Amino acid sequence: MPGFNIQKQIDHWKKGAVETMETADILIEKGKIEFGLFFCHLAIEKILKAHYIRYTEKLAPKTHDLYYLLSKCDFTLSDSQYSFLKILMRYQMEWRYPEQQPLSPSKSEAIDYLITTKDILEWLLLKL
Repeated sequence: MPGFNIQKQIDHWKKGAVETMETADILIEKGKIEFGLFFCHLAIEKILKAHYIRYTEKLAPKTHDLYYLLSKCDFTLSDSQYSFLKILMRYQMEWRYPEQQPLSPSKSEAIDYLITTKDILEWLLLKL
């Protein structure tokens, strides 16, 4: 049995994921595309950390790797959802460093990414 309150940890990450998604929405609407996509990644990271805690009964690891977190869960994403994580991973890591920055998508593309992120987040929330 872990030495921490599992449900409290899950609730923390779940709440953080929802609030982070709201922030991503605001940022993209205001034209802050890269920051918005960074927050899209962060929202999925947080909800996957909630799942990680649920399945492992351990504290969430200090990682930003969505694929690693997903590998510790007992469900799988669809092929399209899984592929989409690659897009989000670019805005989590590469965008931080000038020599690795991916091209900024158009606002229209960013809105599509936002919608896809919201759909995945909603699906992950329902699985908790």
